[in-house]
Amino acid sequence: MANEYRYILEKGSKKYHCPNCEKKTFVRYIDTKTGNYLPDQYGRCDRESKCSYNLNPYTDGYAKMIQEREHGQYSENWKSQRMAPRPKPTPKPEIVFIPVEIFKQTLQPKRYEQNIFLQNLLCRVTFPFETKDLEEVISLYYLGTVCNGYRAGAITFPFIDIKNNVRAIQVKQFNETNHTINTDFLHSIIEKYHTRNNKPLPEWLKAYNKNETKVSCLFGEHLLSKYPFNPVALVEAPKTAIYGTLYFGFPELHENLIWLAVYNKSSFSFDKLKVLQGRDVYTFPDLSKDGNTFNEWQQKAKNFENQLPGTTFIFSDLLERLAPETDKYEGYDLADYLIKQDWRTFRKQSIQELPEPQSKPLIIKNFCEKCEKCERPKQTFFSHKEQPNVTIPEKQTNNNIKNSSISNFKSPYYNDKWYTFNKKDKINKWNIEEIELFFQKAKLPPNPIKLNDFEIIVDVKKFIESSLATCKANNGNETFLPYWESLMKFQKYLIN
Repeated sequence: MANEYRYILEKGSKKYHCPNCEKKTFVRYIDTKTGNYLPDQYGRCDRESKCSYNLNPYTDGYAKMIQEREHGQYSENWKSQRMAPRPKPTPKPEIVFIPVEIFKQTLQPKRYEQNIFLQNLLCRVTFPFETKDLEEVISLYYLGTVCNGYRAGAITFPFIDIKNNVRAIQVKQFNETNHTINTDFLHSIIEKYHTRNNKPLPEWLKAYNKNETKVSCLFGEHLLSKYPFNPVALVEAPKTAIYGTLYFGFPELHENLIWLAVYNKSSFSFDKLKVLQGRDVYTFPDLSKDGNTFNEWQQKAKNFENQLPGTTFIFSDLLERLAPETDKYEGYDLADYLIKQDWRTFRKQSIQELPEPQSKPLIIKNFCEKCEKCERPKQTFFSHKEQPNVTIPEKQTNNNIKNSSISNFKSPYYNDKWYTFNKKDKINKWNIEEIELFFQKAKLPPNPIKLNDFEIIVDVKKFIESSLATCKANNGNETFLPYWESLMKFQKYLIN
């Protein structure tokens, strides 16, 4: 049966970039007589509610012009008829970030004694953490505190992208058992404050509210540029990422995991995860009824691997297999099981050796700061430290809204042993000649070698040659320390 219309929208799933919104959601018109596409401005965008671009060849005179031309009726009159011009693409709006001046206010050291989440970890959980570990995780993730208003005592989880821009700051209130009781965002709190007091919104906030997506990066994403060789552990909530770091250790060693969070179930998306290209990603979805979250993430990850060469998603099904149905119904996550265990036993364990989930909750002891029966002396954060002066460079957007990068931001909890954004590398030369001589005399194994759960040497000879060449060219440069550490590990393996 012949087509009623000569020009129709192309059938199938093939899409092109829309000339208006530039999203790959554009369906083009084809000429059923010739099989060719019409000029690229003719088509329809599938984003009907957000773009609604639709240029039909029958409504602008194009179809009539072709018909007249083919029948020899084309005349100069057509020259006076203007084809609908290709619309100018709407420029993609520039993302507006939270100014560092606003972000820095959450990091004032005096606020941490009010931070319920951190105080719980310090003295109320069954296995309290050491102060130095909490200080380090605060410095690593830039955790802050809200000290006034209806969110007083809440912790702030900043979402900082790989270029050190603050995309969003989540605010969470916890009870004394470290369970979430309220969730908010700092920009929303600021907006409510100005509205209640009949004050105009700050210019940066007006611009920020125009962002299509607020949480547009991973929690902890800024650590990827700082630790370029580490594998990644990916969870849903920032709280779980913090627990993972405290239990499994910090990423100073390149074989240690960088714990990141996507924000929520639906945030396991390509736009967020493309920053993980080239990494091994150990993924821990939250529990859900019938394993829906696990299955959804696993299916998505298979598609992401095809689009991200060198990236591998490894899913842990430990909780799915062993957790009781009640825990699945409640949506428990890895953090709910970790906090019941002694963190000291985890620092040298691999993630494959996690203890089995416990269906019975453990009794949590309260270590009150004022109670005479307290089993631990009172511990506080940073009482002996002063906040250093901070110089933060600013950059301008096209809208003249000030946005700041924290690439040179110095943590208020700076200590020489920590790896901070502006720490200067200490150059210590490596004894390359000695280890090179060792490998020349050593009997090298012909088969692949597994150094640990994250490092497998497939070709021993090529591994030694390439690692030695890298170390020679960058002797003492901390950025290339993982190459040197791998050589030393392999040397120790051969000796043993």
